[in-house]
Amino acid sequence: MERVKCLALLVLIVPCVQGDFVEPPRPDTALRSLAESPTRLPCRYQAADGEKVVQVTWYKDLAEGGKDQIITAHFSDGHTEFGRYSGRVRFESSRPTENSALLIPGTEESDEGGYTCHISTFPNGNFERHIALTVWVLPISSLDPVILTEGQSYRVAAACRAVGRPLPRLSWDTDLSGQSQNRTNEGGSVSSYYSLHPLRSMNGRKLDCLVWHPGLDWPRRISNRLVVQYPPDATISTVSGDWFVGLEKAELACDGGGNPKPQNVTWTWGGGALPDGVSTVGGKLVFGRAVRLNDSGVYECVVENNVGVGKTEIALTVTETSPRKGDLSDDNLLLIIIGAAAAVLVLVLVLVVLLVNRHHRHKNKRLEMALSEKTEEIHSLSRQASFRRLNSVSTDPRVQPEDYALLRVDSRMKNSQTSLERQSSLGGKWGPPGGVEVDELGRPVVWHEGMESLRETEMDGEQEERRRRVESYLKTSNMSLDSGLPSSLIPLKAPQEDCVGPREPDLGLGQSREGESPREEEEGREEEEEEEEDDSSYQISEALSNHFHYSNGVLRPRPHSNAILLHPRGQMI
Repeated sequence: MERVKCLALLVLIVPCVQGDFVEPPRPDTALRSLAESPTRLPCRYQAADGEKVVQVTWYKDLAEGGKDQIITAHFSDGHTEFGRYSGRVRFESSRPTENSALLIPGTEESDEGGYTCHISTFPNGNFERHIALTVWVLPISSLDPVILTEGQSYRVAAACRAVGRPLPRLSWDTDLSGQSQNRTNEGGSVSSYYSLHPLRSMNGRKLDCLVWHPGLDWPRRISNRLVVQYPPDATISTVSGDWFVGLEKAELACDGGGNPKPQNVTWTWGGGALPDGVSTVGGKLVFGRAVRLNDSGVYECVVENNVGVGKTEIALTVTETSPRKGDLSDDNLLLIIIGAAAAVLVLVLVLVVLLVNRHHRHKNKRLEMALSEKTEEIHSLSRQASFRRLNSVSTDPRVQPEDYALLRVDSRMKNSQTSLERQSSLGGKWGPPGGVEVDELGRPVVWHEGMESLRETEMDGEQEERRRRVESYLKTSNMSLDSGLPSSLIPLKAPQEDCVGPREPDLGLGQSREGESPREEEEGREEEEEEEEDDSSYQISEALSNHFHYSNGVLRPRPHSNAILLHPRGQMI
């Protein structure tokens, strides 16, 4: 009793752990393949735990209702192919019990039909998948052109045929005016015909056939050009121009045209044979000698092809003399006139450009000369004005000659230097105690003789400080005069003693002669020159105050609206 219960329990448990198909997922599947291409029929069963695939068998459904065994594979005995399928089919995998897909390397149209994949398992039994295979046949197409002749009645110009599975569809790609007609034939083929009325203008025009099929990504094109034959249309041309007696290498050319191109060209002269010395070369009539007067007449050209014949003629007149070489046609004369006018116009433009360029060069030269003259005149006037202004430094209101005035200013400058040296040694006439006093323009203020008593009461230290400032002022003043004033206004150095080298001017710097103190030397000199130099010192001081100012250790000319100064090198400032 217990054994029966265990078997019943096992029967209930086993169906719950059976495997399933991986592909195809559905029991019934439809596939499509192309003839002459490989085909794969999928079948894969995934066994569950405790389940084993024992055997796999493929069957094909027969039209009468039965099944035809194709191939089988056992998990231990290997695989076997049956009947007409032997050598045509095989399993995709080397382990058919794991992957049971079937391959048909070269599919045929007869392979279309239903297929069954049968899986036998232990202990769960048998399982199946059904596949319906449809085999398509790509179309096989062709186009048969028709050679037409101009003048024929309405007829077929081209025929296009195709066979395939399913049936293909045919159409025409052309710009010709015609009509198409399609027919379906027995055996799975279709035909299309294109008809029109042939004209020579249609020769060589496009007439393509397009084949449409579901197995093709885009329609298949069969290229074709319409062929229309027509008779030649002969024409005669000559390159010799006027014909005259003595013309060399004269010839006539005959062009037949037509389709196909004519191969036979015949020349006649007046309905008979050609003159002596004249022959045909291809389609040309060549004169192998000089043209004679009796070569005049009617020349006829006859061309022929397989469709028809074309004729044409030319009446040739030979003159005794050649045309005058001086005669020109109207077209040539017009070209010569246009060319001459263009040459004259270019020449005129070149002359105008040259004249304008020359005029501008002369004008520029005149302007340069005038500018140079004006510049020289300005420089001359500037130098004269500068000399006049420099000579006007004198405080004497009387009008004096320029040479006399320059000498007077030079003498005053020399006297002023001597006076300044004396004043610097006595305690200073150039500024108040504690430093050099300057006005609003930076010029040193000149102190009068009345302040001498006040300077004598200052201490020796303050006197020494003022003396150094006066010395520095005189040196910078002389440098400024050397850089910006004429040579006649530069203070002269102290005279040198006989048989003694040059020495510096005695400015009260402790360089006095032996045995004499600087104070005693300056007092002696003051007694000798006081009366003579007082007037000169005052005047030069006034001149310096009126026309120059002291700035940054340099004595500079005082600004004036009409002042024109000259650099020592002769340049105008």
